[in-house]
Amino acid sequence: MYTTYILYSKTLQKYYTWQTGDLERRLTEHNRGKTAFMKQGIPWVIVYKKDFVERAEAMNLEKKIKKRGAKRFLTDQ
Repeated sequence: MYTTYILYSKTLQKYYTWQTGDLERRLTEHNRGKTAFMKQGIPWVIVYKKDFVERAEAMNLEKKIKKRGAKRFLTDQ
């Protein structure tokens, strides 16, 4: 199973969109601050997620969200 997700950082007031096969592991990595950007935004919280059987489906939704913008995508839901 694959998940497309949107995280939000209140600290940065920014969204982050991606897809993964292990959401819990990825959230832990994001909140450990593995990159400079992620470190600045701790804590990251999940504001949206959708599960798929196929990775291609998750990637398609990720592209759709990024093209539209996460904030706008969430508003339209």
